Amino acid sequence: MSQTAPPLKSGPSPLTRPEIAAWRNAVFVIFALSGVGMASWIARTPAIRDSLGASTFQMGLIVFGLAAGSIVGLTTSSHVLATIGSANTIRASAVAAGFGLAITGIGATATITPLVVTGFALFGLGAGLCDVSMNVEGAANERQIGRTVMPLFHALFSGGTILGAALGAAAELVGISIAVHLGVVGAAMIVGVLISVRYLQPDPAAAAADAVAATAIRDGSKDSGWRARLAIWQDRRTLLIGLIVLGMAFAEGSANDWLALAMVDGHGVDNATGALVFGIFVTAMTVGRIGGVYVLDRFGRVPVLRVSAVLAGVGLVVVIFAPMAWLACVGVVLWGLGSALGFPVGMSAAADDPLNAAARVSAVATIGYLAFLVGPPLVGFVGEHVGLLNALLMVLALVAIAGIVSPAARKPETAQAV
Repeated sequence: MSQTAPPLKSGPSPLTRPEIAAWRNAVFVIFALSGVGMASWIARTPAIRDSLGASTFQMGLIVFGLAAGSIVGLTTSSHVLATIGSANTIRASAVAAGFGLAITGIGATATITPLVVTGFALFGLGAGLCDVSMNVEGAANERQIGRTVMPLFHALFSGGTILGAALGAAAELVGISIAVHLGVVGAAMIVGVLISVRYLQPDPAAAAADAVAATAIRDGSKDSGWRARLAIWQDRRTLLIGLIVLGMAFAEGSANDWLALAMVDGHGVDNATGALVFGIFVTAMTVGRIGGVYVLDRFGRVPVLRVSAVLAGVGLVVVIFAPMAWLACVGVVLWGLGSALGFPVGMSAAADDPLNAAARVSAVATIGYLAFLVGPPLVGFVGEHVGLLNALLMVLALVAIAGIVSPAARKPETAQAV
């Protein structure tokens, strides 16, 4: 039989504006600290390699521990969230990630490779769990605010990576050991997140949806438990949103790993200029995320995603085929602006239904992180045979697909078939 969701004001008192603002600020801090933690170990990767005496191939195997931990965290996140809730999941993931960083630093300083692998795996597990849970929290807060906020959360993550990279460079410059550096960052992550979690709030929309779902389960019209959460992978809208995130994450990840080298090898600039061009990309993407708050509220998800795909596509074409380096830099700006909103909008779209938010965000994030994990080595392998610039044509194809399926991100109340 049909059920009508109870009004959101039943049960707990409605949240006040200061409570919602404090909730938003807490999520800002969690996103930013996640970015700081991620960039901190990346900035010390050369030092870790030198300390362990590892070859490039061996370092790839060592860092695979991080990828393995991340996949486990992402794929189990919906079950963990359903069991202990998002606030407790964020607490546990922060502790895991913070201790993982510290263990990595101790292992690198003591030249104990298995300890470094263990630290990476633990950090990856925490980061994967935190990624899904903080996006679920961000989407819940966005619903309460009533306007677009998710791109700002991801902009704070980008800002955190910039801060983490700067701190890593400073630690390297003044000779701070890897153990001390990563240990301090890990401790700061744990303390900062544990304080921030105190300001998170229960999602009234999720509570209402849970009440309806509980009634449906009692009536035998709805399944529960892990089978229901796994069934989200059979949902057409989930997979289409995953394609959007896959294409845009591939565009972002490929730039992170290969843009500087592609400018050096393909356009003949020097190493310093290549690094500067990557800085231009990151800046453009951050600006796009900040400005995306206005354009998403003004024009809606689907038009913005379509324009984003066009901007990223045109930017890639210019970077790949431009005869002059300065023109390629113009393409980099367009590429960065176009790549800015795909991931955050995909997270918001995945969390539209409070009842299935955790499971759908987990699935979409897993698809997106597949691009971050598999994309860079794939571009490198193809680039070895056809050149890095030509290898970026794969990115162009995936961005085009993301643009085509962008109607899947439309809010359910106005959703139409793709």
